Amino acid sequence: MNATDRTPADLLRSALAADPARPLVTFYDDATGERVELSVATFANWVAKTANLLQGDLAAEPGDRLALLLPAHWQSAVWLLACSSVGVIADVQGDPAGADLVVSGPDTLEAARACRGERVALALRPLGGRFPQAPGGFADYAVEVPGQGDRFAPFAPVDPDAPALVVGGVELTAAELVARAHEDAAGLGLAAGSRLLTGRTYDTWEGLSAGLFAPLAAGGSVVLCRHLGQLGEDGLAKRVESERVTNTAV
Repeated sequence: MNATDRTPADLLRSALAADPARPLVTFYDDATGERVELSVATFANWVAKTANLLQGDLAAEPGDRLALLLPAHWQSAVWLLACSSVGVIADVQGDPAGADLVVSGPDTLEAARACRGERVALALRPLGGRFPQAPGGFADYAVEVPGQGDRFAPFAPVDPDAPALVVGGVELTAAELVARAHEDAAGLGLAAGSRLLTGRTYDTWEGLSAGLFAPLAAGGSVVLCRHLGQLGEDGLAKRVESERVTNTAV
């Protein structure tokens, strides 16, 4: 990627300029059988729409803290890049009571109600489906995001040296995050075109890095597997072959 990339949003822009059609995130949920593949262009479109929702409808500003109560999922990856695009701090599994806004999956809605700011809920259903009935006090992401613009421009430039991510008690600036992602990519043996399969969760830096940031920094892609333990050894071997996996971090 470009040496001038200093934020995760920069990494995505570089990936989009290099090869928008290549796969970026291939997501499996082995509890439901779901598989979703997003090219760089499709992923970037989701990020742009989500960033517009975040900056516009939710009135989020650079430096605001967003409690991200989501599992390892392709929509979680979208929210992480949307936060970076706006300059919002993504506090992964952070305390909603201390956050300016919260994004919750279906299993953390009660905890998310502690947030006094804007609340967004994701059903995490196949193909980004909406809740059958939106939970009270929350905006349904699947309802709100489709009408957002396909291009995003921040109201204020994002400062690479401002806090961008909190996970596992560690706070990173955008520039520190990018530097760590490059280091991890090298440690995992990733290069342009690599396909990394991971079953790590998104509640640690190691999980976030393998599940998004390191492949993005390397110019590769990720096969992100939720509930991978339900697949079995034979199933895993078949997936590695069918997805043309070059590296693993399980």
